[in-house]
Amino acid sequence: MILSLRWLNEFVDINGINPKEFSEKMTMTGSKVEGYEIEGSQISKVVVGKVLSIEKHPNADSLVITQIDAGQGEPIQIVTGAKNLYEGAIVPVCLDGCTLPGGKKIKKGKLRGEDSNGMLCSLGELGLTKNDFPYAVEDGIFILNEDCKLGQDIQSAIGLNDTAVEFEITSNRPDCLSVIGLAREAAITFDKELKLHTPQVKGCGGNINDMLTVEVKNTELCPRYSAKIVKNIKVEPSPRWMRERLRTSGIRPINNIVDITNYVMLEYGQPMHAFDYKYVHGKKITVRNAHEGEKIVTLDNIERTLSPEMLVIADEEGPSAVAGVMGGEYSSIMDDTDTIVFESANFMRGPIRRQAKKLGMRTESSSRFEKGLDAENTVKALNRACELIELLGAGEVVDGMIDIDNSDKTPHIVPFNCEWTNNFLGINITADKMQKILEKLDMKVENGNIYAPSYRSDIENKADIAEEIVRIYGYNNIPNQELKGSAKATLTPMQKFERTLSTILIAQGLNEIVTYSFISPKYYDKINLPADNKLRNSIVIKNPLGEDTSVMRTTALPSMLNILSKNYNNRNQYAHLFEISKVYIPTDTENNKLPKEKKMLTIGMYGKDFDFFTVKGILETITAKTGIKTKFKAAAEHPFLHPGRAANIYCGDTQVGYIGEVHPLTMNSFDLEVRTYVAVIDIEELFNNITPMSKYAPIPKYPTIERDLALICDENMPVMDLEDAMSSAAGSIVEKIELFDIYKGNQIAEHKKSVAFNIILRASDRTLTVEEADNAIAKMLKAAEQIGAVLRS
Repeated sequence: MILSLRWLNEFVDINGINPKEFSEKMTMTGSKVEGYEIEGSQISKVVVGKVLSIEKHPNADSLVITQIDAGQGEPIQIVTGAKNLYEGAIVPVCLDGCTLPGGKKIKKGKLRGEDSNGMLCSLGELGLTKNDFPYAVEDGIFILNEDCKLGQDIQSAIGLNDTAVEFEITSNRPDCLSVIGLAREAAITFDKELKLHTPQVKGCGGNINDMLTVEVKNTELCPRYSAKIVKNIKVEPSPRWMRERLRTSGIRPINNIVDITNYVMLEYGQPMHAFDYKYVHGKKITVRNAHEGEKIVTLDNIERTLSPEMLVIADEEGPSAVAGVMGGEYSSIMDDTDTIVFESANFMRGPIRRQAKKLGMRTESSSRFEKGLDAENTVKALNRACELIELLGAGEVVDGMIDIDNSDKTPHIVPFNCEWTNNFLGINITADKMQKILEKLDMKVENGNIYAPSYRSDIENKADIAEEIVRIYGYNNIPNQELKGSAKATLTPMQKFERTLSTILIAQGLNEIVTYSFISPKYYDKINLPADNKLRNSIVIKNPLGEDTSVMRTTALPSMLNILSKNYNNRNQYAHLFEISKVYIPTDTENNKLPKEKKMLTIGMYGKDFDFFTVKGILETITAKTGIKTKFKAAAEHPFLHPGRAANIYCGDTQVGYIGEVHPLTMNSFDLEVRTYVAVIDIEELFNNITPMSKYAPIPKYPTIERDLALICDENMPVMDLEDAMSSAAGSIVEKIELFDIYKGNQIAEHKKSVAFNIILRASDRTLTVEEADNAIAKMLKAAEQIGAVLRS
């Protein structure tokens, strides 16, 4: 909401209060000011001048030499190419060294050999348009038709010296989306008298009921509809004072009728609409729901298809306006308009917001209705519009008003509890002082209850009353108090584990990222998920920002690949990233049960020095540091991973995640042209398999026996299976089994491979004998044979 301080001064005397002080104090009482701007502040040394003479330039056919009386004593010579000048014209004169909007500076000089000591201004050079001064020309010098003095600053001469204050109005205070609403706040803030005006309409006779009928079919969506008729309309420019106020408020002046509707909307916060009476077919207005497939061409010349949940203002031939949003093409005011219908209605905020969004046409009107307006304001605003019609001589108001009122008149009542309010706020003020504050806020206190005015729909409970009291009492007046009691914040074991994971990963050179939990369902296509894959079953957001953020993710892998893709396409030679994030698994959506939220660790990396075993080593470092025992088994069920370079991660018999190289098709979907590796782990499952306590192991006293074994097995046999089988067979004397060679070649049969292990045996209580070592090796070979591996000869 942009407020003109000159307009505000009509309701509250704020003379002597500078814009900075005004902004700070209004903010402190709850009306947050985003900033303010003084009109014309970019203009300096531009004054009113009079053309004394015009002579042809001796060296240029398109230029003339003028002598200007700018109130500076001696006339000023200025060379110009303007065609609309004449002797005696009153014009804006830029003096030597002046500044114009945009930082443009004017200095004296010579034009074709003749001195030019300034410049004459057009509307555009002053930052104005023909809408601001309809009598001016757009492509020539601005010839003033204003009551001004020679030498007077141009800002004061043409009213370009108002102050515009921009407020951030929260959705619970729609009453402040108006000059009167902010005037109430200013009167309370500065302890000034609020001067409100009751509109007076004289009328011209006749009876509106003889000219128009109104039927409201949906009284729930339209609680109140008020209308008046004005005949003998004279469409012409608005007076300067109205144009100035509209311009300062950020609205372009158009003509007197349209300007009046905009003026009243700003002053009262009540959107209005003016229909051309000759286009109200059947002389009847019906407020109803649209028919399926019904269409309307709105004022922006776009044909829009309506649906039954939308509310329209219609006549006998069809919709004339989308209720609370925008009028139809035949509802606008033309130069030949003779009679108009002024509409001032109240609509339910939810449906207006939904239909404006569905039609993609959020307007000044809809933005107000969707916050919830006071139904009591429709008649006041309508009378004010008609009063302005008579004041400007723009038409004759037909007697009578159509007012269909089905609004809820139940007052907002909240119990008055002084003791509770003091305890709640931590202050100590009397009930009388609280009552005086509330009365200033237009609230009545009677019989232990507080009655809020109809325009304060946000007052619902005791906390709302406390908020009103403290913002006027002053937040800075609340005494400082020490907190009672003490609270000791500690991390949960899971939080500690997550921080440990982050520390380990960062220590290994990985960078942490954070991505959105909502994604596009197209991401599932990009990772080649089959149509029946359970990961596609996502929670759909009812009111998403867009299709790209319409579902809650069930896997964070697409988000990781998207970030890797951005890094690769920004020519980063390598990336090693991780994210600890949530995924959302649907449970019982039919009964509106919340999804299961699982914490997942996602690792992603690419680079010439990275491969599958780099990621595997990172995970093994995590498990070694946290005391978790894991094993890896080859896997081919993940459609987004290379089938020959992927594995599932297990803790015991529980799968906790997977690791692998990204499938080439998935890489292509994300524009990745370098081998990429990922790992995804369920943090909760990993946490559940932490070894409870590290056990002390003394330094070994007895020597080891080392043997090397080379085994022949199928080329597809996982080495881990061999290690597990041999380790289990030999028992506790196996200290370590380490793979040190894999060989395929001419000396090995086709589809076979040789794997070589270094085996370290040791007993903690004695020196092993050769016989014990041989026996252990024999058991290991037998276990290997049982799964298809034999000793290489």
